[in-house]
Amino acid sequence: MATGGYRAPRWLPGGHAQTIWAALYARRVQGPPPVYQRERWATPDGDFVDVDFRFSARREASWLVLFHGLEGSSSSHYAQAFADVAHGLGWNYAVPHFRGCSGELNLAPRAYHSGDHEEIGWILHGLRQRAGQALHAVGVSLGGNALLRWAEEAGDGASATVRAVAAVCSPIDLAAGGHAIGRGFNRQVYTRMFLRSMKPKALAKWAQHPGLFNRERLMAARDLYEFDNLFTAPLHGFKDTDDYWRRASAKPHLARIRVPALVLNARNDPFVPASSLPVVRDVGRCVTLWQPAHGGHVGFPSGRFPGHVRAMPEAVVDWLRAPA
Repeated sequence: MATGGYRAPRWLPGGHAQTIWAALYARRVQGPPPVYQRERWATPDGDFVDVDFRFSARREASWLVLFHGLEGSSSSHYAQAFADVAHGLGWNYAVPHFRGCSGELNLAPRAYHSGDHEEIGWILHGLRQRAGQALHAVGVSLGGNALLRWAEEAGDGASATVRAVAAVCSPIDLAAGGHAIGRGFNRQVYTRMFLRSMKPKALAKWAQHPGLFNRERLMAARDLYEFDNLFTAPLHGFKDTDDYWRRASAKPHLARIRVPALVLNARNDPFVPASSLPVVRDVGRCVTLWQPAHGGHVGFPSGRFPGHVRAMPEAVVDWLRAPA
């Protein structure tokens, strides 16, 4: 995969098929699904985040931390696949949930967003203290952009917390990704899927904090641009969607990263236009770009029907654990 060598199965052509099939039907683990131990962490602003762990039997085992994507969780197909890979290596594994994504509504008048690097930093600091060693961290889609933003902001100090980071299928140019998901087939399928879970959460947040945003306008929102304009941007300190997408995007700051960082994007990802992907001149010496032709959005299915999704997590973890 590092050299573009990933090839999708012949029976599963195209970015949409590779995205949808991997999420719904492909095998995630070699054995039984992971069983997590959950901890609730109190946040500095009086809220909470839930962190799911799968601990190793070895006291000195390495740690892998996964930050999930938009409306994801530790049950997402990629989270389970990474859990299986970590378990096979005897590593500890942790999946921190962004606020509102663990199955319970959070308390504060905020949620989460693609540039939430301060939250990422607070979580990583807590896990680093727990582990007693530097971490390996991977972020998927939204979580990957937020993880890269943290690495960019942390600069030289990031190496005290992490050994290496990886962003998988992340829309690091949020405007390009946001406009892509709002058109055509993407709008009809993926946008509707996300809004089906995001709108009820937002309305529950309004019930917690009446008047927090314009409830009627949010109910009428038909794409993520409108949703972000009414909810995500103003609740998290941005002027509007355009300001949010511009300031939260990781792509313009990749050269600031000072720890080993992998940025993996399939060129047929329906959410992330290939034309928006970074090239070598956009990044610094610490950043490695993998851009295989196939894979879809967090798909990368492999093997005979019905396929599995371990190829990508295995390749990413192999990269993370390689000597810098």
